[in-house]
Amino acid sequence: MKVSKRSTSLVVLGATLSLALLACKPLDKDTGKPVDGGEDADATTATVQPLGGMKTEREQVSYVIGMQIGESLKGAKDEVDLNTLFKAVRATLDGKDPLLSQEEAMQVMQSFGMRMQAKQLAELQETGKRNIEEGEKFFAENAKKEGVQVTESGLQYQVLSAGEGARPSAEDSVRVHYRGSLLNGEVFDDSYARGEPVEFALAQVVPGWQEGLQLMPVGSKYRLWIPGNLGYGEQGTPGGPIGPNATLVFEVELLDIVNAAR
Repeated sequence: MKVSKRSTSLVVLGATLSLALLACKPLDKDTGKPVDGGEDADATTATVQPLGGMKTEREQVSYVIGMQIGESLKGAKDEVDLNTLFKAVRATLDGKDPLLSQEEAMQVMQSFGMRMQAKQLAELQETGKRNIEEGEKFFAENAKKEGVQVTESGLQYQVLSAGEGARPSAEDSVRVHYRGSLLNGEVFDDSYARGEPVEFALAQVVPGWQEGLQLMPVGSKYRLWIPGNLGYGEQGTPGGPIGPNATLVFEVELLDIVNAAR
């Protein structure tokens, strides 16, 4: 069964915490394994350079572990009761018997994972519906603007600067500079910022790019408005930044056709 990233982070949290705590224990000089007690048992209480008002290594390490726990719980903060969580941590560190068996714990996490997966799916569907509505409204208004052209597929484009070179075919590879953003202006990719153009085969990119690039002569720069169905579709890009059915805006400069198929 595939579970969500949120529930997965909770499953691995215990392992991460255990390793971090293990690293704080002194090592047996013969076996090299962590041991309790001994002359180095209080090593983590040693005074170190004060950080954040904390004067001992034990305090600092504890705080860092707490930061890691908090970060791993961000995605599910509304699903976690901190008092109960700390109760389980304390009981485990004190060597007390857990309130749940391993089988019961697995059942809880499987049920939680399924519920979170269903919740995420519902959220994606709602976001996708909203993005479609926003996109349709935008395209209806954008099509009325001077210089904006609309293709049969629904792709919209504007010639920013005209080139005089050849146009690529669907089988060609191209070299381009581009900047991609969402309707709200958020930039999610920018080859200009990286300082180097990108080469790729048209067959490898989303349909809106395939169609748009084939309209462009080498040396030209276009602005493309790509509907969600010609972009990343209902799935978007898992984990962001492109949501389901999101409209994409690209400024694309076609520098060259490389490895031309014809």
